Amino acid sequence: MENNQIKNESITRQEDDFAQWYTDVCKKAELMDYSSVKGFIIYRPYGYAIWELIQEYLNKRFKETGHQNVYMPTVIPTSLLQKEKDHVEGFAPECLVATEGGGNKIEDPLIIRPTSEALFSEHYSKITKSYRDLPKLYNQWCSVLRWEKTTRPFLRGAEFLWQEGHTIHETEEEARTETLKMLEIYDDLGRDLLAIPFVKGRKTDKEKFAGALETYTIEALMPDGKALQSGTSHYFGQGFAQAFGIQYLGRDGKLAYPHQTSWGVSTRLIGAVIMAHGDDNGLSLPPKIAPIQTVIIPIAAQKPGVIPACREIEKRLKDIGVRVSLDESDKSAGWKFSEYEMKGVPLRIELGPRDMENGVVTVAKRHNGEKVSLKNEELEKAIPELLEEIQKEMYQKALGYLLKHVSEVHNLDEFDGAMKLGGFAKMMWCGEEACENKIKERFVATARCMPFNQIPFGDTCPVCGKKAKKVVLFAKAY
Repeated sequence: MENNQIKNESITRQEDDFAQWYTDVCKKAELMDYSSVKGFIIYRPYGYAIWELIQEYLNKRFKETGHQNVYMPTVIPTSLLQKEKDHVEGFAPECLVATEGGGNKIEDPLIIRPTSEALFSEHYSKITKSYRDLPKLYNQWCSVLRWEKTTRPFLRGAEFLWQEGHTIHETEEEARTETLKMLEIYDDLGRDLLAIPFVKGRKTDKEKFAGALETYTIEALMPDGKALQSGTSHYFGQGFAQAFGIQYLGRDGKLAYPHQTSWGVSTRLIGAVIMAHGDDNGLSLPPKIAPIQTVIIPIAAQKPGVIPACREIEKRLKDIGVRVSLDESDKSAGWKFSEYEMKGVPLRIELGPRDMENGVVTVAKRHNGEKVSLKNEELEKAIPELLEEIQKEMYQKALGYLLKHVSEVHNLDEFDGAMKLGGFAKMMWCGEEACENKIKERFVATARCMPFNQIPFGDTCPVCGKKAKKVVLFAKAY
């Protein structure tokens, strides 16, 4: 925490109880509320506005790369989901199933979608006839339902919002390129919008998506030392195509199966932003993801000219595209300072009679508590520059934390030390699932990914002593 003094006593301190701090912030910053059904939350306007900014960024990137938005049904017939064996086994324990409709028994029970591979695959089997129909580059924004036993707002819920891309291609090379291209877009999202650096890599076979040949992931590191899987991209090969009968007439006049991908991120990213940047005063939002980038607080609002001067600044900033809000309520300035600090608004402008006399405004930065005085006439130039500066500083701070918490380990004692420090244990691994399981049993840590930058730093696996084949990052995770 950057500020010298805790101003908001209604929020649990991070060092006292990080999980309770997180819940306090979710509720008190008015991001969400609990519904009457356990595991289902209400996205309040402020929380949903963050999701809208994520949607806006990704929609632009998806459409630039030729993808189209579609919408599939909410329900999947049980018989359809069962066509891909590994897939149904992976999701069956989490499914909510409707067995009655309109008072009548449903002969083929309907599964509330936990994911939509089956629906897209069935649709593709109907509309794909020739190589000329390829590629199909579809994405949908929707909610999915997974009956989770333990839930936490945004991070793990029975229902969550997400986007899921589903594509089919003529060649393996095209599909593999697509899989990695979408992962790069997610990585850009972290850097450009969320100010969160991600570790990128491939999942082990134990951790990959049910039905995928390969799963790639972006992993974020939270301040409590735990990793958060923040998005995944999957290469399916032809497995789903064969299971669902997706065939097309190839250039050689023969029937062929397309190569398939899927990829997605969810409202879990909101949880990542809360944890990655928040402090004991509440949220601290990077400017590009902040619903309100600048709030204007009148000082001595009852004095002549103060409110009109604040309204003029609000209009000037709106005209240049800053998301700005003027609080004209009769609540005290101190209350407003605390409230918008808790909501993580990146910049606060204070304007009172003395400021007006001097032709200046006082500006407070949320992420580090620093205050600066700016000339009123220079705000159109200075405010966007400050917002850009804050965005970069918040990313660099998060990057510094990540780099400091990647520990090379050569034996299990060093692994234990890495887990106590928090963060990623970077280990050489033989490739055997048995060693993954032993790590999980002893340290409650899982293989997060095999990073793309595979630079070996040892010859043997610390668990079994066999020849090491891969560099793997392990961590405790959400």
